[in-house]
Amino acid sequence: MKKELKDLVGKHFIYTYDNGWQYEVYIKNDTTFDYRIHSGIVGGRWVKGQEAYIVALADDVYKISWDEPTGTCVSLAFNLATRRIHGTIFFPAWISKTPQKTVCFQNEHLPLMNQYRDQGPTYPKMVVDEFATITFIEDCGADNEEVINCAPSALPEEYTKRKN
Repeated sequence: MKKELKDLVGKHFIYTYDNGWQYEVYIKNDTTFDYRIHSGIVGGRWVKGQEAYIVALADDVYKISWDEPTGTCVSLAFNLATRRIHGTIFFPAWISKTPQKTVCFQNEHLPLMNQYRDQGPTYPKMVVDEFATITFIEDCGADNEEVINCAPSALPEEYTKRKN
């Protein structure tokens, strides 16, 4: 593991964007993470083992960027000290028109996601540029396959209230 990522790897977060969309992410190691989307246009979607570029920008500040098989590109900046995230999501046009096509356990549908991406249309992109508040953080250790291991559902109340 990259030394500068030691305080991020193994963390499990739940956060809510200012637009109300709720997401969950577990930083599995210095190159992959798992996530679930609880609400928003692709609420119900979940992914394990998403490869990403993960870097430390400063003390308690990290950036995670990736390109999904759907053609969606995402970049998240985490400020753990302030419990804030800034995210930019670039959805291809086909997702903004038919988001329900991605609502699944992506790992079991990779050829289909690639087919949808290749069929497009890609443009115009739907850009979501939002701040989010981290409502839950816990340390689960690296490479824990049990943290995100099922489809998203209603979160227990203790996950949605501010917690250290």
